Amino acid sequence: MEIQAKSADRNLLLEFCGELDHHGARGALREVELAIDAALPRMLVMDFAGVTFMDSSGIALILRAQQRMQLLDGSLQVRNVPGQARRVLDAAGIGRLVNIK
Repeated sequence: MEIQAKSADRNLLLEFCGELDHHGARGALREVELAIDAALPRMLVMDFAGVTFMDSSGIALILRAQQRMQLLDGSLQVRNVPGQARRVLDAAGIGRLVNIK
């Protein structure tokens, strides 16, 4: 799992590429937390366009990012979710908790 971070004007864009499974999730979570701590964003956008596979570890990553953004009084948006990953999110009802575009 590779993550590209771009930050400007208290907005943080994280672009994910690769498989977001139990092998990659721990490292991805650490990278996401470090990026949030460095940028202290008002808006975090997680772009999943490059995600080729996702399991429930991706749900945990999104929920942890949501918690971190709530602590900062910020917001989270997940966008460009591929079909397989979208089915995982829909099955878990994550759309009720997180803004998915």
